[in-house]
Order: sequence, then C-alpha cells, then structure tokens
Amino acid sequence: MNLRNFALLLLLLPLSAYAGTPYTNIDNQQLKSLQATGIPVYDIRRTEEWAQTGVVEGSHRLTFVDEKGRVMPDFVSKFTQAVGKNDPVILICRTGNRTDVLSRALVEQLGYTHVYNVKNGITRWINEGLPVVRNPAANH
Repeated sequence: MNLRNFALLLLLLPLSAYAGTPYTNIDNQQLKSLQATGIPVYDIRRTEEWAQTGVVEGSHRLTFVDEKGRVMPDFVSKFTQAVGKNDPVILICRTGNRTDVLSRALVEQLGYTHVYNVKNGITRWINEGLPVVRNPAANH
C-alpha cells in the first residue's frame, strides 16, 4: 500500500461502521505490564506535545500526523522498518483517538497482528499520577 492510499484510508476510517475492534485496547496497568515484558511503546504525537507533557519512560517517539492531521511522509516507512507485522507493539497518543485510527489501519490494511492501543492516552496516564520523562533524548 502506498502512502497516498494509506492516508486516504485514514481519512475514511472514522466514517466507517465496524462491528468489532481488530486490535486490543488497554488501560495503564496493562500498558505497564506489557511494557515490562519488552513490548515497545510508540508515542505517535508531535514534538510540541512530547515537550508539553513528557512521555512514558522508554517510549519511542514517531510522529504520525502533522498539526493539520496529514500523515507524515516518512511515518509508514519508519514504522514498518522498526516494527514487524507479527511483533507486538503498543501505541499511545494524547487521548487515544489517533492511536485508535492508526491501530485499525495497521491491522486491517497493513496486516499487523498484535497492536495494543492505550485508551485515553497520555492524558489518563498523567491524571493517574504515573511518571513521565521530560525532555527525553530523541530516538525516532
């Protein structure tokens, strides 16, 4: 699937009706447990969002969409190079909306098999008083 088709899919996903969720929504306790087993966490927010709130320790930062909601030109290639289709991966954003769209697209369109979406995102993580790392060194 090329980037243009992937971007179009992402625009259409919220308009589609789905009977079920093809990925797994997780809460913060599940995030901590899965991360402890070595499953990587990808924070898909933008640079200014990471700076504003900090990130979950150990998160890989890879921006999914720009401030206008356009898929970053290098996102798909960077993500697919870093994460194999059968590798488990945890996705987090601000509130879980962007990761919901991305999780569905990764599973349904790109064939990923073990995608975990942190419902309520970093917002709930912070509201529950869980730790964040501020000004982390860039790793994606």
